[in-house]
Amino acid sequence: MRDDRDRLQDILDAIKKIERHAKRGRRVFEEDELVHTWMIHYIQIIGEAASKLTPTFRKTHQQVPWPQIITMRHVLVHDYLGIDLGEVWAVVERDLPTLKKQIRRMVKPLTKRPPKG
Repeated sequence: MRDDRDRLQDILDAIKKIERHAKRGRRVFEEDELVHTWMIHYIQIIGEAASKLTPTFRKTHQQVPWPQIITMRHVLVHDYLGIDLGEVWAVVERDLPTLKKQIRRMVKPLTKRPPKG
């Protein structure tokens, strides 16, 4: 069974994949359908992983805007014809660096320990 640490790692992995193409800049993001589709897909994964975190974990870490992250995923999945690429880019540029730092701090204390004997 996947736990909160696994879900946090999924978020970090998705951010890393987004960063790989974000460094190419906004123009490439807006003009290259594969690039913006890639980033949108991984933002959806971030939202899905966030939604699978236990309610207790999300409540303990209220400094992260979990409801907005999950809502963004729903908008991208269900309102796919109305996606605003400018807003997606703003999330990539403005929000993901902060989220990455927050998640890294949360993962450290959750490092898995091997089962006892």
